[in-house]
Amino acid sequence: MGIDGRRVGQGLDFCLLHMGALFDGFLHLAIQTAQTMNLKERQWVIGGIILLMSVIFIGRLFQLQLGPSAWKDYAARITEEREIIDPARGMILDRNGEVFLTNVPSYDLLFTPRQARLAGGLDTMALSQTIRLDTSELRAALAKADAYASYRPSPILKQIPNYDYAQISGELWRFPGLQSKRRSIRTNAGGLASHLLGEYRETDREDLNSGQGYRLGDYKGKSGLELEWETRLRGKRGIKYHLVDVRNDFREPLENGQFDSLPTSGENVTTTLDMDLQAYGERLMGNKRGAIVAIDPQTGEVLALVSAPSYSTDFLTGKNRGAHYTELLQDPSKPLFNRAMRATYRPGSIFKMIQGLIALDEGVITTNSRIVCNRDIIGCHGAHSMDNLEQAIVHSCNPYFHEVMKRMVQGGRSDNIFQDASEGLALWSPRIKKFGIGTDLGGHLSGLRSGSVPDTTLYNRMYGKKRWAYSTIYSISIGEGELLTTPVHMANLAVIMANRGWFITPHTVLDIGGKGKPQSLDSLVETGVDPAAFRPIIQAMEAVVASSEGTGTKARVPGITVCGKTGTVQNGERATHSVFMAFAPKENPRIALSVYVENAGSGGDWAAPIASLMMEQFLTGSISQVEKEEHILESTYPFPEH
Repeated sequence: MGIDGRRVGQGLDFCLLHMGALFDGFLHLAIQTAQTMNLKERQWVIGGIILLMSVIFIGRLFQLQLGPSAWKDYAARITEEREIIDPARGMILDRNGEVFLTNVPSYDLLFTPRQARLAGGLDTMALSQTIRLDTSELRAALAKADAYASYRPSPILKQIPNYDYAQISGELWRFPGLQSKRRSIRTNAGGLASHLLGEYRETDREDLNSGQGYRLGDYKGKSGLELEWETRLRGKRGIKYHLVDVRNDFREPLENGQFDSLPTSGENVTTTLDMDLQAYGERLMGNKRGAIVAIDPQTGEVLALVSAPSYSTDFLTGKNRGAHYTELLQDPSKPLFNRAMRATYRPGSIFKMIQGLIALDEGVITTNSRIVCNRDIIGCHGAHSMDNLEQAIVHSCNPYFHEVMKRMVQGGRSDNIFQDASEGLALWSPRIKKFGIGTDLGGHLSGLRSGSVPDTTLYNRMYGKKRWAYSTIYSISIGEGELLTTPVHMANLAVIMANRGWFITPHTVLDIGGKGKPQSLDSLVETGVDPAAFRPIIQAMEAVVASSEGTGTKARVPGITVCGKTGTVQNGERATHSVFMAFAPKENPRIALSVYVENAGSGGDWAAPIASLMMEQFLTGSISQVEKEEHILESTYPFPEH
């Protein structure tokens, strides 16, 4: 039963007050008695009374200081402490409510050095075997705890999984000074979308100095959605106040807990991802390098964001996190690198569609404009000689689009070819950016690289002002050279094609805390190209897949009209990257996507069939192309030549 400090204080005052009154009474009696005695007798009587009172006072003080009483207990209660109660962190879900990330219990082992010393020491060898920690690591952890504070518990082993703790918990009583503390850690049971979801780990010095209330030993989101929505996911801490003695032992709640507060759980974040589609994409990209990005063209909601190779966020939890992180960091395939949002590739032949759209809109060509396939100017492939726009896209004719861009950039605005090219490119570059290339696409995908659209400033820096012309930079006409895009940008280009000229800024969050989608995510962007100009381009995209002459026949989906475009992207001296972008169905499209398979050769051989399987899985919920699926699943990096 607790002792009221105010009453103890009042009792002490009462005691001292009455002892003083008693002393006054004795002294008054002594003076009256002494008046009837001679001088010597008076000295003995008064001296005796003073001695008696001194003995009484000294005895009482001795009792207060050393005796087992309420006063001693009260004096021991000299410290008020508060216990922080961590809230449950919000879960991260897919668009259908399936759980990507949730919380599971784990345990930290804490050690209080003084308790171990009072009990005669700690058997470190036995403890090392019990908790399965190397003896040298254990001794280092114990020494660190002792240096930090001998009276306070310090962690020596963190994030022990629940199943491991169950095996050792029954033996911990044998080790004085050892105690456990339960805490929640994140788990990604399916191991999916790790690059997007991000990492949750212990705070560092920067976090502690951020002024956001983090303490030593706290955990927080450090990347991906875990970091982006940290303030919503983390919730609000609760606090319990209590009194402890000089040994830091609990005594009693402060004021019966009237100042305590309960924690508030973090809010759940519902993503736009479809877990089944994400899982299937990661399966198809197993043992490959590249990316898949799928978007709902009507909403801008990202349906799948696959970066391969990947890893499970659970791999970076627990006592072996450091070793696992080093292993991932040193892996030559770079599994930590988010290829979907951070890798920049040349767009290759896919870029030719943008060239055609802008040229139509500028009036420099018509849908019936035919251009000779002059392979002396730039190399080409396939049996064609003088295509119109639609045929040039189907055949992916390089000379056609070399000439198309030349008419836009080297258009005769100036007699000086250098000035002419500079002025033409200054008009061309902003129009390309209207398609999202070279931008952050609205900034809703944290960590997305913008890529690059070359302009006059870049080429003046590279070659010198008025020292370059179209003949210097023509490689960008077919999607090579200084043009750089990410798989997200290429998927968004598929969205633009599906919508005939507009897109909603791509995003990955559908709801937070049941309050709906955060504001500003649904921003609409228009390319400024007349929707009528898209008609021949989309017809060509359909022919790329459906026609026997098309380069994307492996992207066909039974019963569904697919519109797509292959790309074979140069990669220096190494094998080219296989690229494909598409949307389906042709009318009222529901999915737009891009597929990149590194060092795999032509876009039609590898990226196109992967896109086909992804579209069929999403649109029908099953796969009928079993042989195609088996071929993709069995194929691994490096790829055989076709």
